[in-house]
Amino acid sequence: MNKNISTFIGFDNEYGESEIVVFGSPFDGTTSFRPGTRFAPSIMRQDSYGLETYSPYLDMDLEDVNVFDGGDIDFPFGNTGKVLDMIYDYSKKIVEDGKTPVMVGGEHLVSYPAIKAVHEKHEDLHIIHFDAHTDLRDDYMGEKFSHASVIKRAWDIVGDGRIYQFGIRSGEKAEFEWAKSHTSLTKFDFEGLEGVVKALKGKPIYITIDLDVLDPSVFSGTGTIEPGGVTFKELVNAICALKELDIVGADVVELSPHYDQSGTSTAVACKVLRELVLAVAYK
Repeated sequence: MNKNISTFIGFDNEYGESEIVVFGSPFDGTTSFRPGTRFAPSIMRQDSYGLETYSPYLDMDLEDVNVFDGGDIDFPFGNTGKVLDMIYDYSKKIVEDGKTPVMVGGEHLVSYPAIKAVHEKHEDLHIIHFDAHTDLRDDYMGEKFSHASVIKRAWDIVGDGRIYQFGIRSGEKAEFEWAKSHTSLTKFDFEGLEGVVKALKGKPIYITIDLDVLDPSVFSGTGTIEPGGVTFKELVNAICALKELDIVGADVVELSPHYDQSGTSTAVACKVLRELVLAVAYK
């Protein structure tokens, strides 16, 4: 694992000395509305230098945490199956080396192979999912592997009672009905998150954050905008609450930077990533 030439701010340690490995999965091959998430990791690296390494929310500094930035996986075009295999292999190596993968998407489908790799080491894996969308379709237009079905594919791996969804405000009625028996789904916000954190202490946790959980007034740079989302402060408070958990894998997905020419959405994504990495590192 060689350090990327251009790294996220504060993620410039060597692989061998790092406990957390950040990497990009620049893929948007199943995006159902507006593509562009493939550009997120590289643009986030560039814009991350507008941030400080210190988080006043968690009172922690990236300078005190060993994080390695492995760069972006170099994907082929037009081969979703190969892309998923490459993400799985990369995540698997990180996990086998005793480190924690934190992935930057890319569309939400990239979460599936990372979850698969982490689950193979942590069979009691539980998933906390922040999103505007249910992502519980069994397929989208006949395609089982889609950003619209990624949490259903994750359920195929972990099963009932191990997926906790928050901020959900969009999906087919059938998805909401299915969730009643198979996942814990909270509409619109993070109500009940504290109780979930308390119940899951000591269990291995994978965190997946689709940034469109945020309201478009905060985060417009995404492919499928859903009004009625949470505020940035609410999301950061939720991430801070997760620091008590044993986080064994995580991702941040669905920034499409070119839909927000102001750069605000990219800045938001960078700050979310900083807080998430520090929450993972919290001991």
